[in-house]
Amino acid sequence: MPAEGNSTEAAGAGGPARPEAGTTRTAPAPPRTPRAAPRPDPASPLTERQEARRRRILQTCARLAGRGGFDAVQMREVAESSQVALGTLYRYFPSKIHLLVATMQDQLEHMHGTLRRNPPAGDTAAERVAETLMRAFRALRREPQLADAMVRALTFADRGVSAEVDQVSRQTTMIILDAMGLTDPTPEQLSAVRVIEHTWHSALITWLSGRASIAQVGADIETACRLVDLTAPRAASGDS
Repeated sequence: MPAEGNSTEAAGAGGPARPEAGTTRTAPAPPRTPRAAPRPDPASPLTERQEARRRRILQTCARLAGRGGFDAVQMREVAESSQVALGTLYRYFPSKIHLLVATMQDQLEHMHGTLRRNPPAGDTAAERVAETLMRAFRALRREPQLADAMVRALTFADRGVSAEVDQVSRQTTMIILDAMGLTDPTPEQLSAVRVIEHTWHSALITWLSGRASIAQVGADIETACRLVDLTAPRAASGDS
């Protein structure tokens, strides 16, 4: 797959200067790192226009990925289809990995809204969490190419994408805690949530790679969700 954005970056990096005849050759200065275009400050709310632009970009990314998977998401095509300049796209999302991970966070946020409008059923917190994650899994199954692209991006993400990955993790945690009916979880409950997140992510990978059936995914998620009930605080005994 051809690298994207390299021509723009290379334009600002000159090669080492050749010494004039009769002069002492000195070690070339290290190449300058191209200065990245300033990104919108995540701590500051976006303007209405910026939010609309970001929304178009994410929708375009989801459409391209849903049509052709990871390789179909090319930054230049995303920019053209979103009607933004390529440099503007890179200010919002410095790479394709940033963009796809942000798209996953956006998809999860949409799922979260749907789940709040139609909460999961279940007598126990574990049952509700399992039902929630299976509903999210079924939603991803309807767009397997998009799901594969987003999961691959999460897998490839390095420390430079940590802010976007953290957003995905926080969104998943909020979805699970809502299903549990918790606003102030204990450290043990948060640990259980992390294990459930890891299991869900691993189940997606194994299903997308054809190494797990839908039934196996459901069984693994249900097993992991039992940790929710195991870590629930015990009522104090009145005998003490």
